[in-house]
Amino acid sequence: MHSTDRQVLDGVRRWAAEGYRFALVTVARTWGSAPRPPGAWMALREDGAVLGSVSGGCLEADLIERMRAGELASGAAGTPGVPWVQAYGLTQDEARRFGLPCGGTMELLIEPQPDPAALEALAAHIAAGELVRRSVTVGEPGSRLSCGAAGDRLQWDGRTLTTVHGPAWRLLIVGAGQISSYLARMAQALDYQVFVCDPREEYALEWDVPGTKLIAGMPDDAVIELRLDAHSAVVALTHDPKLDDMMLLEALRSPAFYVGALGSTLNSARRRARLLQYFDLTPAEVDRLHGPVGLPIGSRTPPEIAIAILAEMTAVRHGVATRAPPTAEGASTGAPAALARPCA
Repeated sequence: MHSTDRQVLDGVRRWAAEGYRFALVTVARTWGSAPRPPGAWMALREDGAVLGSVSGGCLEADLIERMRAGELASGAAGTPGVPWVQAYGLTQDEARRFGLPCGGTMELLIEPQPDPAALEALAAHIAAGELVRRSVTVGEPGSRLSCGAAGDRLQWDGRTLTTVHGPAWRLLIVGAGQISSYLARMAQALDYQVFVCDPREEYALEWDVPGTKLIAGMPDDAVIELRLDAHSAVVALTHDPKLDDMMLLEALRSPAFYVGALGSTLNSARRRARLLQYFDLTPAEVDRLHGPVGLPIGSRTPPEIAIAILAEMTAVRHGVATRAPPTAEGASTGAPAALARPCA
């Protein structure tokens, strides 16, 4: 669940507690160019107040008008509280009328007055760091929750919509310093479940980022304990080879989609050479390491470095090339020296 959708969930829970009537709208399916992806949420209150978005503004005006007119308070065939489907952009005239991009068509699932207890249950699962599936069926009131698993995806067969909520991605940060603090907070906004490992007591004792889990022990043990999968990322920020290298030995062999380590271009080259010379890692495994970690945006301050790291993680998640990978022999092929890191 995206952080913007969590804001929608928090908002409708507040509306329900205040006694308002509202409808929950979910993008079920899109064709062609569409402003928002399937699963995106929007909530409409009886007085026209809006949370979230399903089209970036194209369809919201029509939905608000219909909500104020009372049309969205009824389900299929005018049955109150029963979910139904609304399609937009089926014709060129309709697409032009609502400002949809060329060829854009959207199916929206509209839930008039969702059950407040079910929304509270969903919020509780998310707050507990659990992945949960929420299913809604056209023509049937209410929703159903079930345990989710890594790799679950939105499903829509034209009648039942199942969406996935909670932290579908995990991030292990090695080191509890200042950069880690900014990175953890920003990663939570991108729906990562964040773990932090730092055996140095002087750092671990001062860690105070809410919602993160501090893991005791050595970083390589933490990697093994978490059983990293393709929805996991690891970033080493201690700049201490005694901590980083052993962790990298385990992480680079794991299915983690992203493994990065803090350091200058020179220091990163030395790290690669060490990993090849002293550890049982193949050149292909060492080439998975992102170091210097983060996109080369000229970052110098801790929050700027955190932004660079998350930007690169996001690009890798979406299969977007960021820069030519460095070779296992240590040659720098993409990160300019201007990318600020602690000196080697």
